[in-house]
Amino acid sequence: MLEILALYWMQVATQVSSYTRVMRPTWVEVDLTALRRNFRVMQQFVAPHATVCSVVKADAYGHGAVECARALETEGAKWFGVTSTEEGLALRKSGINGRILLMTGFWRGDADEAVLHDLTPSVWAWWQIEALENSYNSLGWRVQGHIPFHLKLDTGMSRLGMQPRDLPQFAAALKRARHVQLEGVFSHLASSEVVDAPSVDEQINLFNQCLAQLKTAGLNPQYRHIGNTAAVLTRTQSWYNMVRPGLALYGYHLPAVSSTGEIQTDAPLLSLTPVLSWKTRIIALKDVPANTAVGYGGSYLTPAPTRIAVLAVGYADGLSRSLSSPRGRVIVRDNYAPILGKVAMDLTVVDITGIPGVAIGDEVTIIGSSPRCAISAWEHADLSDSIPYEVLCSIGRRVPRVYV
Repeated sequence: MLEILALYWMQVATQVSSYTRVMRPTWVEVDLTALRRNFRVMQQFVAPHATVCSVVKADAYGHGAVECARALETEGAKWFGVTSTEEGLALRKSGINGRILLMTGFWRGDADEAVLHDLTPSVWAWWQIEALENSYNSLGWRVQGHIPFHLKLDTGMSRLGMQPRDLPQFAAALKRARHVQLEGVFSHLASSEVVDAPSVDEQINLFNQCLAQLKTAGLNPQYRHIGNTAAVLTRTQSWYNMVRPGLALYGYHLPAVSSTGEIQTDAPLLSLTPVLSWKTRIIALKDVPANTAVGYGGSYLTPAPTRIAVLAVGYADGLSRSLSSPRGRVIVRDNYAPILGKVAMDLTVVDITGIPGVAIGDEVTIIGSSPRCAISAWEHADLSDSIPYEVLCSIGRRVPRVYV
């Protein structure tokens, strides 16, 4: 029954996406070939030392988790990292067969679903072990073998994770659990892109101490992981035998920097390809005289006669309002066109003066490239005092994803 319902809603979603593309011309193109290539680059970079856990949380950073996971699994990905039980179930019900790690664990009441659908939870508190044990008992014959979990340690982020001081007591108590199995141990680095940050070395040292404590207690987890994309590039000692690249899969990584903010040019550079392009179309054109106010608040006055184009995109789609003039720009007919006035909820105005042949319906690139021009998520991030993660994740759900 669940499979039938899932198929029905997938068909409905497809129809809705198609309708949206026809009725409102704003969309994202996701290059799955580039995604698979980026995965191969990461896999080859850490081979043969580590397994790649492909992070597809937050709807694959705005790229579409189901479609991206399918492409990655076809390419050979064995592990996928998600945030929640809900995200894990979406992958499993879409046919993903690989291992799915719930990196921020499961909420109370979710244990049965996680166990039933063979999701691998992270754990940092004893109540979670009890919940998994109870699920094993309540699900009966539907659970085969032990329930594997990954222990999350707080080595310096002060977010989720067991405090190292509590590890000996937890390890001793774990021996009383009958149906769960410690398969992995992991943590997260707070400043992995800062090559000389002492806190990173301190976190890695503390992680190693915790691994030694577990070994002394007779626990030898199969997987040990602490490295995200930036850590993979800056510290080989963070690889252990699993790494968790996220941003790199989608074609970006944070620059390696010193503690003073200086970019380290000797850091390894991977040949990654941006996976996402964001496009819209011109829905109106007009010529306005000099000293014409444009947009909300009349924040922009044309200095001379200006030809403007109105685009079917705004901040409700994820185009940051901080890209309002004089900051942001788009690509029109292989030329840069600056944004005029304030980015509105559904519409944005750009200056196309001097660009020949512009017509209603022309394709406009918000993120992406043309033969002579390119706008990356980094450009949006720099202009918005943000990071590429936020730019990509902020592209709204009402913007259809088209897979090429």
